Parts: sequence; C-alpha cells; structure tokens
Amino acid sequence: MSFNHVVVWIDHAQAHLIHFNPDASESEMINLHSTHNAVHVASDKEGPAAHQYLEQVASALAGAGEILVVGPGVEKLVLMKYLSKHQPAVADHVVSVETVDHPTDGQLLAYARKYFVRADRLL
Repeated sequence: MSFNHVVVWIDHAQAHLIHFNPDASESEMINLHSTHNAVHVASDKEGPAAHQYLEQVASALAGAGEILVVGPGVEKLVLMKYLSKHQPAVADHVVSVETVDHPTDGQLLAYARKYFVRADRLL
C-alpha cells in the first residue's frame, strides 16, 4: 500500500512514526538504544547512540511524500538539523515542525490527518 504522508513524534528516547493516507495507516516505533540512562539527543556532544537513533529515524522517513515533525521538546529541531545536514532529500519533504505534547498514536494520527486534509483534497 502506498502512503502519501508521515507524521513523526520524537523525543529524547523514542520516535513514533505513522505512515498514512486518507484510508489506511501503519505505525512504527524507533527507540534510542544506549547504555546510559539519560542520553539526550539534543546535547551538544551527541554520542554514537544518538547519531544512530537519528539515522534510523531518517531512514524510516525516506521516500515519504510529505512529512510532519512533532514533539514536546527540542529533539524535533535536532532531527531537522540532522536531516538538513545528512539527509537533505528527506528534509525537503518536511512541511512543518510543530510542538505537540504526548499524544496516543490514535491522537497523533488524528492530528496529522487533520493537518493534511487540505493536501489530500488536492490529490
């Protein structure tokens, strides 16, 4: 099945991605794997675990038509910086970066569908 849109909710420990179109969706979760309990992706000294985490998120976003990046903290901006530097083709498909607290996957999908209603009507 082909999905037009992706919404990614990201924080310092995990990313929830939902690939969707007007009729269907598929969810995916990517966790930061680290031996440290408090690794923050947004730190000035990103370690290999944080870099690998962002790389996995970028790979999961590759091929998306339009991407909405959301999250509660600065990690969404860190992701955008990473995409701009390492995956500019993916960064070009990001249509917006917005602050969103901690929704359930259902709430996240509803938020993203509402955001993309106008774009879906144009298809």
